[in-house]
Amino acid sequence: MNAVLQLTGVTRVHGEGETAVQALRGISFAARPGELVAVMGPSGSGKSTLLTLAGGLDAPTSGTVAVEGVDLATLGTKGRARMRRTSVGYVFQDFNLIPALTAAENVALPRELDGERPGAARRAARAALDEVGIGHLWDRFPDHMSGGQQQRVAIARAIVGERRLILADEPTGALDTETGEEILRLLRARCDAGAAGVLVTHEARHAAWADRVVFLRDGVVVDESGADPVDVLLESGSR
Repeated sequence: MNAVLQLTGVTRVHGEGETAVQALRGISFAARPGELVAVMGPSGSGKSTLLTLAGGLDAPTSGTVAVEGVDLATLGTKGRARMRRTSVGYVFQDFNLIPALTAAENVALPRELDGERPGAARRAARAALDEVGIGHLWDRFPDHMSGGQQQRVAIARAIVGERRLILADEPTGALDTETGEEILRLLRARCDAGAAGVLVTHEARHAAWADRVVFLRDGVVVDESGADPVDVLLESGSR
C-alpha cells in the first residue's frame, strides 16, 4: 500500500558552523492509509521537527518529504499552503487559533481560503465542532474559552473535510484524562476510516492507540515496531 507520508533520507540542520544543530540525521519514515503512527522520544530528539517537515512548514536540509507521492519541494510556498488547507490537518501544541475569529470561523477558514462558499464551510465547521464535543461553543472567541476547549477547536480544524493526513503534536496536552482519551479515540477513528495519522506524544498510554511506535533519539530512529510503547521506552532508554 502506498504511503500517504514518506520521508526518505531526511536531514534537517538548524544554523551554521559551530552553532549548527542537527535535528534529524538521515531518517526515513512512512505513514500509510489507515495507520496511526506514534512518535516518541526525549526532548530535543527531533519529534516536532519531523512533524513540521511532514506538514510542509519547513524544508529538509537534504532528503525528500512526499505527501501522497508528491515531493513537497516541487510545490513551492503556495502549493504547500494549499496542500495544508485541503489534504493535511495539523494540531499544534500552542493551538494557533486566530483570536478575532469565532470557533466556527477558525475551523472554516482553511476551507474558505480554498474557495469553498462560506455557508458550506461553516456547516462543515459546525459538524467538526460537534464531533469533538463543543458544537455549542461555535460562536465563542478563543479568549473566552478554556485551554482544553481551544485545543478541541484546533483538533476540529485539523479534521474538518477529507483530510488524508493528520499530524498531531501532543494533542491532549491541555486536556483532562477523559477528554484526552476521547480525542485519541477520534483520531483513531479517522485513521480507521482511511486517513494516515502521526501522533507525537511522550505518554505511553497515548501511544497505545497507535498501530506502530517510532522512537527517536538525537535525530535518529532507534526503534520502529508494533511493540508495546512501554517496552520501546525501556529498551530505547538503555541504548
